[in-house]
Amino acid sequence: MQINIYQVDAFTDTIFGGNPACVVPLEHWLEDDMLLKITKENAVAETAFFIPAGDHHHIRWFTPDIEMDLCGHATLATAHVLMEHLRIPADVVTFESRSGLLTVTRQAVGYTLDFPSRMPVACELPEIIRQGIDLQPKDVLKARDYVLVYEREEDILNIKLNRQVLDQINLDPGGIIITAPGNSVDFVSRFFTTQATHFEDPVTGSAHCSLIPFWSKRLNKTEMTALQLSGRVGKLYGVNAGDRVLITGQARTYLVGMARTE
Repeated sequence: MQINIYQVDAFTDTIFGGNPACVVPLEHWLEDDMLLKITKENAVAETAFFIPAGDHHHIRWFTPDIEMDLCGHATLATAHVLMEHLRIPADVVTFESRSGLLTVTRQAVGYTLDFPSRMPVACELPEIIRQGIDLQPKDVLKARDYVLVYEREEDILNIKLNRQVLDQINLDPGGIIITAPGNSVDFVSRFFTTQATHFEDPVTGSAHCSLIPFWSKRLNKTEMTALQLSGRVGKLYGVNAGDRVLITGQARTYLVGMARTE
């Protein structure tokens, strides 16, 4: 069987920036084992698969390790493929997913994801996480992911995480967000997933389902700009819209090709 495949750098305006995602259009679902094999072979943080579903599309996201409940950068990449490569005659695409209906709207520059809001609440920091970081946070919260809040952007850049220690805790499908006010943007962050093939995720759209409502309340702002400070760096624009968040970013196609599954 041959399948088309696209690799897209999401939340960036330049190739080799942002977060790379593979996008695989399908006519029907393959077995989950095959979807995971394809994802492992792609060797990026996430691969999105989608099939037609009436007037919208059904989307699923896989890491090389598990199926995810929500992925921002691979959803943005999928919308980019549909609009720029498959030329669907629409500026809005709707996806059916494990996290409900999601829409992506093409803007003059970039795309806007309409995602569920996941406001984090205060919690205790697990001892394993405490032992695995060399700088303790000012505040600790949790929604799907643990949110560790620091005072300065420099803290986010300089913090050291001990993966050997942190891999003792299984957070699937969640992760660890570290965040602080930004120097040139409203807030910055980094994202880590324990026991995963890719420990640090370059740009994590789903993490902003928690970061946007948190910083909106903390900063008393509805619209915000954000940077994810991985080595590849990603820029996002967020809007707190009540029970939804709007996340806008750009995308660039790196690769268009064909893969064989047998």
